[in-house]
Parts: sequence; C-alpha cells; structure tokens
Amino acid sequence: MAPQDFAAFWPIFRDIVAARETYAFDPEMDEASARLLWCETPLETWLVEEQGEILGSYFLKPNAAGPGGHVGNCGYMVSPAARGKGVARAMCEHSQQRARTRGFLALQFNSVVACNAPAVALWQKMGFDIVGRLPRAYRHATQGLVDCLVMYKWLGDENKPAMPEPVQLIGRKNIEALVSRRRRREG
Repeated sequence: MAPQDFAAFWPIFRDIVAARETYAFDPEMDEASARLLWCETPLETWLVEEQGEILGSYFLKPNAAGPGGHVGNCGYMVSPAARGKGVARAMCEHSQQRARTRGFLALQFNSVVACNAPAVALWQKMGFDIVGRLPRAYRHATQGLVDCLVMYKWLGDENKPAMPEPVQLIGRKNIEALVSRRRRREG
C-alpha cells in the first residue's frame, strides 16, 4: 500500500474500527493517526484490489523487539462487501510468505476477539493455535466484555516448538497450600 492508497482504504478502516467488534483501536481515531498505525509503523502494508475496488488490507511488523524480533504480527481488514470471498485467507497466505521472506520464524496474533467466530475458525484452519485467552479483554459494541485469544503459528521448517498445555487456574486456597510452607525456626 502506497501512502496515497490509504485515503481510499480509510472508509473501510474507519467503519471497521467504529463498529467495535474486532479491533481495539480508538473508534475516534482520525485518518492521519490511522495511516501512521496501519502504514508507517509496520514493515509492510499490502492492499488487495479487484478491478479498482479495495477488498482488504494487511500489515506485517515484528511482534516484539530484540530477542523476540523473530516473531511477526499482522493485522487484517476485509471490506464488508468482500467478506466470504476468500480475501482474508489470501492475505493470511501472502502474509506468511512475506513473513518468511523477512526472516520471521513465527506469527502471533495478540488479540483476536473470541466471538469473531469466522476469524477464529479461519486462523485455526490456517494452522494457528490458540495459546492464550484474555478474559473480558475487549469491550464489544453489542456483546459487552468478551474474551480475546492469543494465536500463534510457527513458520520455521525445523524445531517446531511444542505448544504448551493450557494453564489451569488454581483457587486461592489451593495456591496457598502449594506455595505456603511453614518455616522452621533454626537455632
């Protein structure tokens, strides 16, 4: 996406963010702030067009810096008119190729809104594992506080890391029994 392309993409971005169903971006964000976030901060931003109509866009950036810089992060937006036409799948496939080209060994999605069933199902079909759940981390416009998922996919061919077992929550009394021990007085 070239900087001048963002003006054409802006109405899609604005409406998706304002809907408060999938992105934890400020719904009052102006176009300049959105362009900075979507186009200037990431390493790459791509636009999907068909016969001059914008179908969607995605960005690719590092998820973290330094020792975590080998893990990438993407954000995808599909025009409402293009939903169900395979645009998100095509962008996800392309983003994985670009991530490998850029030297990323994995992709991580930090905050997939759990009630966004089509996205969760697609990312799982694309090989992403749910590695974490953030309870009530998103204020959905119609459903109130809902969970977000952390999703992860190893892109490297070798040494695929084992996915950890989901963390089991332990009640306070159980935690105290596990970690609290009486100390003996010595001397």
